[in-house]
Amino acid sequence: MPESAQSARRTQEQRRADARRRVVDAATELVAQRGSRSVSLADVGAAAGYSRGIVNHHFGSKDRLLAAVLEHSQNFAEPPEAPTGLGRLTSLITTYLGVIRRRSPKPEAFLQLWSESMCTGSDLGPLFAERDSWFRKLLAGHIRDGIADGSIRPDADPATTALIVAGMLRGTAMLLFSTARDVEAESIAADAAAMVQRDLAATATRKRAAPAR
Repeated sequence: MPESAQSARRTQEQRRADARRRVVDAATELVAQRGSRSVSLADVGAAAGYSRGIVNHHFGSKDRLLAAVLEHSQNFAEPPEAPTGLGRLTSLITTYLGVIRRRSPKPEAFLQLWSESMCTGSDLGPLFAERDSWFRKLLAGHIRDGIADGSIRPDADPATTALIVAGMLRGTAMLLFSTARDVEAESIAADAAAMVQRDLAATATRKRAAPAR
């Protein structure tokens, strides 16, 4: 293929990628502001500076656009690397809640969609089932690594602990975006990571209830 044709093809691909990104960004902001039910493809196109036809061209339907918004909104900065499984887990917690703390459109859109997914008949349910499974597996992997390297107590069940940590993160985030907007969130991320550290650390001493007689 001639160099000029390759350059033109790259430019066309870049334009497509840029248009797709702008549409997803616009949809994310609109969902964060008003939820997905009151957002139309025409609204998204107008906010992105395009027609509804462009949105349809790239995504085909509102459901596919929301799937892209969900994936986009769940992506957060890569946590700093840590030498142990427990360190990687607490680093992820700090990074996750650090993003939430800034109250930007991405996490707010994610939480809006999560709330809507719990309604009967919502098409978002299967999308969240897939993303939740991925997130819990990520958390469980860090926990297994921690048990293997000795940083996490051996009696911790990876799947159960991952579910609890995911619930803590989502619940804290939902409160910060709803009824706890007035809470100073600066130390929330560090406090949550420290709490998990204290509970899961292999060296932690804990009092266990004596068995009933």
